[in-house]
Amino acid sequence: MGALSLAFAGMLMVAVLLSSLAHRTILSTAALFLVAGFVLGDGALSVVSLRPGDDLVATLAELALFAVLFTDGMRVGWKDLRGAWRLPGRALGWGLPLTLIITALAAHYLLGLGWVESLLIGAILAPTDPVFAAALVGNDKVPPRLRQLLNVESGVNDGLALPFVMVFLAVAAGSEDLHLGELSLELGLGIVIGVAIPWLAIKLEQTRWFSASTQYEPLNGLAIGLLVLAVGKATHGNLFLAAFAAGITVATFGERQRESFEHFGELIAELLKLAALLVFGALITPALLGSVGWQGWLFAILALVLARPVAIWVSFLGSGLSVREQAAVAWFGPKGFASVVYGLIVLASGISAAQNVFQLVAVTIVLSIFLHSSTDIVVARGFDDERDVPAWFGVARRLRGRAQEDAPS
Repeated sequence: MGALSLAFAGMLMVAVLLSSLAHRTILSTAALFLVAGFVLGDGALSVVSLRPGDDLVATLAELALFAVLFTDGMRVGWKDLRGAWRLPGRALGWGLPLTLIITALAAHYLLGLGWVESLLIGAILAPTDPVFAAALVGNDKVPPRLRQLLNVESGVNDGLALPFVMVFLAVAAGSEDLHLGELSLELGLGIVIGVAIPWLAIKLEQTRWFSASTQYEPLNGLAIGLLVLAVGKATHGNLFLAAFAAGITVATFGERQRESFEHFGELIAELLKLAALLVFGALITPALLGSVGWQGWLFAILALVLARPVAIWVSFLGSGLSVREQAAVAWFGPKGFASVVYGLIVLASGISAAQNVFQLVAVTIVLSIFLHSSTDIVVARGFDDERDVPAWFGVARRLRGRAQEDAPS
């Protein structure tokens, strides 16, 4: 823990010093922490020694995903969610299962895995993560419907993919009882916890008997999040659905609470995200990267550049989105904390293909982090006004303009 704490503190300082540069260029703090973890881990210097089965790894990944979903949910209330459900509904109702199926087909025919294991990998890699497309989601020049689509989809699809992961995992383990009743109870309980606790806490503060002081007001959102997490753990409710539902509930019924917690909450989520990336990077070794072979790397590439784009293209036929908007949605299907957590669940399950599944998932996530976190600023700049585009981004645009002028009419 001492070496890990020192490594995180040092990398956090480096990230702070480079954060301004990262916002203007393709430099990615996410990729920076991932590389640092790899260099400091058993893959290189062995300063930070971790194993996928360590409790610290699973706990940190779980906390990071919970915090990210909680803060994501606060960006939209129930009213806004209902009013803008048409496009996210396409992405979730069609895009998610199609991505799962296409990914499973690639795993089966390219890697020779059984259908159950292939479907399990497809379910793990189907969810998307908005963290690695932050420049796109946070850019006001990007159409609001596109930002909302990516935000809502990535927040909801983690919980929707979980039942598929658990069912395919149960089948892979040879279980005759798939425990569908327990899964349904877990998901439903998560939603109930995520709605009831924040609503009750906000209503209590709005009474004449209770009121948060200015000093403690930012802690209100933190207290709600921690209580949702604790109750979810104690009752075995789905933590991720609970987190997203809690964020939406706070945004719906407690605008003041949301505003006071927003900046503080995003900082907490960012810290947990970077810590999880450092730990995940420490788990990646040259042996793991090489064990999947060229077929594994080809699978990872196809999972990113084929499965999501094809699924989104089919899902948004006749949707009214422009070609540029559809291209942005199709490309930004990054794999992040949900896939990490689900991969770790499979690794701890003890099924015969657990190690192989985790290795393929890890390679795909590594590739996704580098590709998506390094291109979000580039794609986001495509939505800027001409006068706002920086010089480094405008070179290709100017060359293309000159070529069109010189072309014979």
